[in-house]
Amino acid sequence: LISYSCIFVLPPGSPSVPVTVSTNRPKVEVEEFSDAELSCRFHTETDPNPRIEWKKKAKEVSFVYFDGRFRGPFEGRATIDGATVTLHRVTQEDAGEYRCEISASLDTVSLGETNVTLNVLVPPQTPTCEVPASAVTGSAVQLRCRDQQSVPPATYSWFKDNKPISKPRHANATYLINSHTGILEFKAVTKEDSGRYSCLASNGVGSPKMCEAKPMTIEDVNMTVILGSVVVVFLLLVVCGCGGMLLHRNGLLTRRSFWISQCHGAAHISSQTLHRADDT
Repeated sequence: LISYSCIFVLPPGSPSVPVTVSTNRPKVEVEEFSDAELSCRFHTETDPNPRIEWKKKAKEVSFVYFDGRFRGPFEGRATIDGATVTLHRVTQEDAGEYRCEISASLDTVSLGETNVTLNVLVPPQTPTCEVPASAVTGSAVQLRCRDQQSVPPATYSWFKDNKPISKPRHANATYLINSHTGILEFKAVTKEDSGRYSCLASNGVGSPKMCEAKPMTIEDVNMTVILGSVVVVFLLLVVCGCGGMLLHRNGLLTRRSFWISQCHGAAHISSQTLHRADDT
């Protein structure tokens, strides 16, 4: 068998190193409305004027810097120094992955690139707190606290009468606190749980924010009202039943046509025929 190989020899003075592109900060985190520097460094062997492009990678790749100027929403709010781009007053819309591309047509390998991820941090806003105004003793109750805008997501802590509610340390505690979802859950409330409740949202960015305290009152079950209602319904059924029996005994109703039904909590008499039995 005869094997062949091909060896490419560069002439003297030809570049042996392709364009190289790098960044000293592959991940950038800045607070909203501050400036973000996206670093891009490059080295070319022979091309003194390489083409510089910045792109943002999302569902579709869009140009940030192309053909010597900024494009789209970056126009007028970004600057470039060498290949390093600075975005001014960034918002959540600017967060994402960016790519710096350097094209050096005179180099052996003419294209190099590097990626930079931008995270825009947002401090907590005043959270929305849901506190029931009242509940009865023994019932399960949930209090909710939520801030939808903070980045990273906020964690939550609850206060009762301006005093922090500590996380339960044992499994049979009467309440549970989820610091990630912001839910304070009582398994069975007592009158001692009455008070003014507020919630604090924090995420390590900016100042924590607290919602306005809201009152919750725990009331005992009113057994007098419940027993009174039961007695009224019972007496109503007794009266209707006895009245029907008397009417039937006096021959005013036939056994076939008389019946008692209960509709929407009130008893009433319905009949198909209303006459004396001896009239038939």
